[in-house]
Amino acid sequence: MELFATPPLELPSAKSNEGLRHMHKRPFTLMVAATACLLATACTGGGATSSSGEDEGGAKSIKWLIEEPEDAAALAALKKHVGDFEKESGIKVSVASLPFDTMRTVLQTQLRSGDGPDVFNWGSGPGFGGAMAEAGLLYDLTDAYEENDWQVYDFAKERVTFDGKIYGIPGEMETIGVFYNKEIFADLGIDPPESLDDLVAAAEAVRESGGLPMVVSDKEGWQGGHYLSMALSSAIGSEGMKALLDGEKSWDSPEVVSALEVWQDFNTSGFLQESPTSVDYDTGTSLFFSGEAAMIPTGSWLVGELDDNAKFEVGYVPFPAPDGPGIFTGGLGSGPFVSASSTKTDAAIEFVDFLASPEHGKWIVENLHTIPPQPIETEGLDVSPLFAQVLEDTATISSGGDFGYNIDVMATDTLNQAMYDGFQAILTGQQTPEEVSASLEAAAQK
Repeated sequence: MELFATPPLELPSAKSNEGLRHMHKRPFTLMVAATACLLATACTGGGATSSSGEDEGGAKSIKWLIEEPEDAAALAALKKHVGDFEKESGIKVSVASLPFDTMRTVLQTQLRSGDGPDVFNWGSGPGFGGAMAEAGLLYDLTDAYEENDWQVYDFAKERVTFDGKIYGIPGEMETIGVFYNKEIFADLGIDPPESLDDLVAAAEAVRESGGLPMVVSDKEGWQGGHYLSMALSSAIGSEGMKALLDGEKSWDSPEVVSALEVWQDFNTSGFLQESPTSVDYDTGTSLFFSGEAAMIPTGSWLVGELDDNAKFEVGYVPFPAPDGPGIFTGGLGSGPFVSASSTKTDAAIEFVDFLASPEHGKWIVENLHTIPPQPIETEGLDVSPLFAQVLEDTATISSGGDFGYNIDVMATDTLNQAMYDGFQAILTGQQTPEEVSASLEAAAQK
């Protein structure tokens, strides 16, 4: 069989996708996004782990692949939840998991061969689902949306819409902002920042008290994309971010330079710990959990770990804008798509309907601490006050507010690499914001 009758689809590299992966850097990650793709024996670089036994291959049996989770307990909970669907529908779901790098390598081959999954989870946006759609590997779900009345936030649905057709269900929603230690703020008489000047004043107050104002980890490199995304999104809004990503605005513009200067100034002013590029993600979060750092800029995926590890009350605000409160940077995890080569589309769509249901949305909120891309009734939910706030904020913004863009899930691999390397160079003093923004523009033109 000729697997590459057409040119191979260029999928984002492992490093370019680190932002997407670590927008899920916690045990319940990518589970919700769990994407179906069973690559049992045909995989290279590592076999898939199946959760439902062997697929009998009947009309009422489908294959579903998910990225290999970090927490076996979360996967077990998901399997049990899928078991409820199997009992109600009579459809057997063979669930398999693969390491991300392996999945990225073999997914295209499997989809082209016709032996791959019926349903699989993959990233939203043009660089992920969009590339798959352009290659003809995705089943058009436009009619299924109408027939099943799937209630997905408009901005989220846009991320899985390509050339006017809807190809998937967006994964869990995530916001990126600034978590802060309420006890430290209260002890120092600091109010939650509502402008960049407020944030600077808060950092100065913590520094003068002998504490660490903010922990920033960038050893892996992907975090720099989040730091730039939040400062830039708050400064220029979603329309400005869209103009950059669509090539209508230059990456060497003054706004980009200013956003990079914010982080340069934070570093040189002693607002960050020493050598941020030597601190990895887990070490950075530990510094906040322990109460050593007053603030940590990261995403809403951290809420579950905060509930488990922080012994103090935590607040969460957008990264402030120069002249106001700013906006949260919004992102979406991986969500389910149906393979264009599946011979069991009716069963696959019925399973996707389950994953798009309000009942499943409530389940992932309470069990995986993730935010579904659709309206959810929050009354009576068993969640922490911090997560309740995140849910309410997300619902409010999704219904008419402004979300910024997380650059690395929307940009090309070339631009992402320039961003990761450039941000690290700013933190180490090897490059200026002007030099990095010029590099970003050059990468955008390739």
